[in-house]
Amino acid sequence: MTLYTRFAAHIDAALDTLTTAGVLPAGLDRRNVTVEPPRDASHGDLATNAAMVLAKPAGVKPRDLAEQLAAELTKLDDVARVDVAGPGFINMMLTDDSWRAELATVHAARADYGRSTTGEGITVNIEYVSANPTGPMHMGHCRGAVVGDALANLLEFAGNKVIREYYVNDAGGQVDVLGRSAHVRYREALGETVTIPEGLYPGDYLVPVGQALAAEYDDRYVAAPEAEWLPLFRTRAVAAMLVLIRDDLALLGIHHDLFSSEAELQAAGKPEAAEAELRARDLVYDGVLEAPKGETPDDWEPVELPLFRSTQYGDDQDRPIKKSNGQWTYFGADLAYHYQKAQSADQLIDIWGADHAGTVKRIVAAVAALTGGKTRFDVKLIQMVRLLRAGEPVKMSKRSGNFVTLADVVREVGRDVVRFTMLTRRADAQMDFDFAKVVEASKDNPVFYVQYAHARIASLHRRAAEAGIAEGEADLSRLGTEELTLVKLLAQFPRMVETAASTREPHRIAFYLYDLAGAFHALWNVGNDRPDRRFLVVEDADATRARLFLAAGVGQIIRNGLAIMGVEAVSEMN
Repeated sequence: MTLYTRFAAHIDAALDTLTTAGVLPAGLDRRNVTVEPPRDASHGDLATNAAMVLAKPAGVKPRDLAEQLAAELTKLDDVARVDVAGPGFINMMLTDDSWRAELATVHAARADYGRSTTGEGITVNIEYVSANPTGPMHMGHCRGAVVGDALANLLEFAGNKVIREYYVNDAGGQVDVLGRSAHVRYREALGETVTIPEGLYPGDYLVPVGQALAAEYDDRYVAAPEAEWLPLFRTRAVAAMLVLIRDDLALLGIHHDLFSSEAELQAAGKPEAAEAELRARDLVYDGVLEAPKGETPDDWEPVELPLFRSTQYGDDQDRPIKKSNGQWTYFGADLAYHYQKAQSADQLIDIWGADHAGTVKRIVAAVAALTGGKTRFDVKLIQMVRLLRAGEPVKMSKRSGNFVTLADVVREVGRDVVRFTMLTRRADAQMDFDFAKVVEASKDNPVFYVQYAHARIASLHRRAAEAGIAEGEADLSRLGTEELTLVKLLAQFPRMVETAASTREPHRIAFYLYDLAGAFHALWNVGNDRPDRRFLVVEDADATRARLFLAAGVGQIIRNGLAIMGVEAVSEMN
């Protein structure tokens, strides 16, 4: 049990005491009672809003309740002082020994420090990347891939069961274009001089596909009607692209549990099943869409279509699930896909590019309708990444013909740099990825700054061993105010995990690690002017062992946080 969960239990017990004494009525909802650091550190170590939350339903004044609750909390051995502030906030100052005990807890829990049970029993499906299977991954896909994967790690660390899913869009017109593009490369492999027609995919990643088809079928499909070869070429090309996509994602350490095919979804009649479910509840009806706003096109005709009542869920108009030719709209297919995902998960998360923002409202409405509002559904929008080299836009990749490949970037700067950098800003904020900046050895580069802290700690332990200082039992009373301030930051890691998981924001872990690294480096630098404050003081083995114990705790939290981000904690930096 970490310090914050322990104090949450203490407050709960104190409230139980007040309930038994008749101060509070039984059965009050305590879910909104929090324990957290005060906004102003001078006010104390911990604060609780218990009196503010419970006073009104209890029919008492917040300040009066706070005074009585404070009297109970003062009895705790870990508490040095309790103050009631303002209308009823409670601030607590803890004893130094309570923080020393928490540092020992970090050591005892090791890789499990910060793990939570808040997600226990809840299965979350995270669908991320889901790029069209028409070529290798490019940097436009990278940020969503990293955010989705880090979020999956984060939710698992918070106790959830996580399904990592990739939706293969293999039923749309883009895969017909892919099949035709593969046919051009097939003809090329047979010796024909070809020019890639406008509208087809020009990348040379389709050359091996054409060669494989030529080796297997010789010239059978050179002059054959398209209807004879397109289904085959489409299927083979999609399969080859998925191999490329899996390989590219593996470079980032990303592996999905499930690849779901849109074509298979439709062949299995899932859209029809979703439509029937919604019609049975009068959430799909046959109607005519309003004419387009502004000047009506000459070719527009009112056509009766099956419409989903998305306006009942906050959308600005009802949405068609089928086209006039009977084919499913993108929305109709997505509706069925989400219905399928909801069968095996309690919560759904989609990671989408920001260019899909206009469709969020309708799909949220559809999931609410299909699940009766019981399934939490979040759509995280990912802004674009602008690639720069020393401040100048990066030229397009020769290999791909029209984009910068993810593989090229990972091979140049490394997986850890790419993953960490993608989490250094909120997902909905635009980002610059400058090849020079992301490998810069400076405080301004969070990747370096955090990794350097961990490497510095590893080096410290090596130098202590060389000096003959064994890391035995440490006298933590040698840790003073400055060191314990760092412990207080360590102790916030479990809270940070729970907050980041509940808000679906893995970038919070990166921000926390940067702050932690900064606090560690600052404490380290105190020793530049005060040799007695250095972490390694050969003449004072007891102080050194205590500070080594502290440094090891910092290193452990850095490793735990980086593991969530999918980044390796290095012990040496070149």
